Amino acid sequence: MQQRKIEVCLTPALLPLYNIENSIVIVIDIFRATSSICYGIENGAEAIIPVATVEECLSLKDDICLLAAERDGKVVEGFDFGNSPFSYTTEKVKGKTIVLTTTNGTHAIDESKKTAYEVIIGSFLNVDAICNYLKTQNKDVFLLCAGWKNKFNLEDTLFAGAVVSRLKDQHYFQDDASTAAEDLYELAKHDLGAYTAKTSHSERLKLLGIEEDIKFCLQENITQSIPILRGNKLVKM
Repeated sequence: MQQRKIEVCLTPALLPLYNIENSIVIVIDIFRATSSICYGIENGAEAIIPVATVEECLSLKDDICLLAAERDGKVVEGFDFGNSPFSYTTEKVKGKTIVLTTTNGTHAIDESKKTAYEVIIGSFLNVDAICNYLKTQNKDVFLLCAGWKNKFNLEDTLFAGAVVSRLKDQHYFQDDASTAAEDLYELAKHDLGAYTAKTSHSERLKLLGIEEDIKFCLQENITQSIPILRGNKLVKM
């Protein structure tokens, strides 16, 4: 059997350089889109439909769907909510379909779904569930960091490193980006809050007064659900 590989793509801008047809792609946008998606699916959302643009989000408006839009950390005016995990509570999302667009996370989903074998959503909230699933699959692992507007960011790379660290005993072939991500995670894992305090996105969110979102998104294993892309919808696996 051919050895499986694990790769980390540090930004969606690099995605065209990879072949992901045999890969399970884990899309990562820790602050905050994929954390909110994981929390929403855990709390009973029927489906979350990720779209690339605000206009597309608006075009899907009906009496059933909730509309969620975020740009530059802020809720877009006229929408039900943005991508704060505190908007994805059971009371708000259970049984609902949510159409979501964000600055980075939904862009990464949109780009990866074109050629990936499978697309799932990862966050610290469900990190062990993600890793346990990957261990059962005879597929390559591709960790796609959403970054910030197609640029590298630290928090998504740390999560990628957390996954690489947990899969070490599976003897994947690691690329250099995976090794670098793992090394960063090993530096940071004992106090993720302190390490990510230096990130540019953390500073953006603090200026918006939403530090609690940051703390929430760094919690490990408070959900067990794995959101998976089926057609154009993220649903519970």
